Amino acid sequence: MEGYVRFIVDIVEAGSSRGEAHEIAPLFPIAPGTDTSERLIDSLPGYRGFGPVRVGNAAVGQRQNDTYGSMVLTAAQMFWDERLPRQGDLELYRQLCVVGNEAHRAALTPDSGLWEYRDREEVHTFSAAMCWAAQHRLGLIAKRVGIDPESREWLARAGVLRQEILKRGTTSDGWLSGVLDRDMLDASSLVLPEIGLLRSDDPRFHATIDAAGKHLMKNGFLLRYREADDFGKPSNAFLLCTFWYIDALVSVGRRDEALELFNNLLARRNHLGLLSEDIDPHTGELWGNFPQTYSQVGLILSAMRLSRTWEEGLWHAS
Repeated sequence: MEGYVRFIVDIVEAGSSRGEAHEIAPLFPIAPGTDTSERLIDSLPGYRGFGPVRVGNAAVGQRQNDTYGSMVLTAAQMFWDERLPRQGDLELYRQLCVVGNEAHRAALTPDSGLWEYRDREEVHTFSAAMCWAAQHRLGLIAKRVGIDPESREWLARAGVLRQEILKRGTTSDGWLSGVLDRDMLDASSLVLPEIGLLRSDDPRFHATIDAAGKHLMKNGFLLRYREADDFGKPSNAFLLCTFWYIDALVSVGRRDEALELFNNLLARRNHLGLLSEDIDPHTGELWGNFPQTYSQVGLILSAMRLSRTWEEGLWHAS
């Protein structure tokens, strides 16, 4: 974890020192200097002939405003987790302020979103919420390092943004849209309580869970969305989204439903216990990138949330 935090902080420091926080890419190669630009390999047919085969990722040049929140949320651990070798200090806070100011600027502007749409940009609710998270956490960090006036300023900014997101992101039916100012059901709305934008007992979140279960669920697997994207109407389910739905159910006390879906997902792992990025909801066949870290992390987090506590396991085993 320390290495990952250090990697993110290095990116923040490099971007802020050059005054280029607005140009921080949404993805980076593990090996510095590696070419991440996307290109097609026409000589390869692709898996089962489903080309084209791509090397690199065009998302490297996209605008993804949730990036600002991701960086601040990662670096924020350094101000509270005393196990880390380097603790957050005033200097790091100042560098993060550059990112926070970009989050403030970009929060309600169009981007490609976390699903990396290639041919359209909108104001995505999740992106705006992550920009809110960047400013909210900076308010907490400022208080932590003893700068109360700046803490109040960050939290005031975040409060205004939160109200705007919830006002423009809540549909007439009461569920949270994936984009502002129009109705678009998106699984990413299920994680908004995770970053603190609203509580899991909020009626808007309950309505979002119900809408997702009704319109995005296919044979026990949750689609990211139903609208056509750059590749047409989605047919396969994104496994991480099903784990998000499981976590959402647990958070509102619907544990039995969550456990049933979780066990169904466990049955889809291969002989090594690994999952892919996507799944065909009709056949159960694994599709997409394999193995997929997002899916494995989703499995671990859902297992933690579904598990009994140590005390329950010891004293109330059945």
